[in-house]
Amino acid sequence: MNNFWEHTGFEAWEEYVQLEIIPMLQASAASISLVPRGSTDVKFAVELGLSIMMDKPIIALVRPGSSIPAALARAADELVEVDIKKDPDAAQRSISAAYARVMRSRLGHVPLENMEDETDGDN
Repeated sequence: MNNFWEHTGFEAWEEYVQLEIIPMLQASAASISLVPRGSTDVKFAVELGLSIMMDKPIIALVRPGSSIPAALARAADELVEVDIKKDPDAAQRSISAAYARVMRSRLGHVPLENMEDETDGDN
């Protein structure tokens, strides 16, 4: 490809990012994403970059035994090791707890909808 900006698919992709991805991230309190395995995942990379540029709290979900780039570890507010397929309930509890910690750290509070999950150890 000679010039990325002149590539025939760039305008459609840029429009998708502008109309779908950016509003989705703007409407979210935090970016919570499953770190992909293997080759580069362009959608993950774009969402991560936009999250950084928007100064969104970033919670990176990592599969057990996975390794991640050091720069991603530095960018993430929190890394959460989860096995969603093996134990989805435990994964959800870990994600909810990480969200509460990150929101408290970043914003000084926990949104009301998460207070019960954080305080009730039986859930």
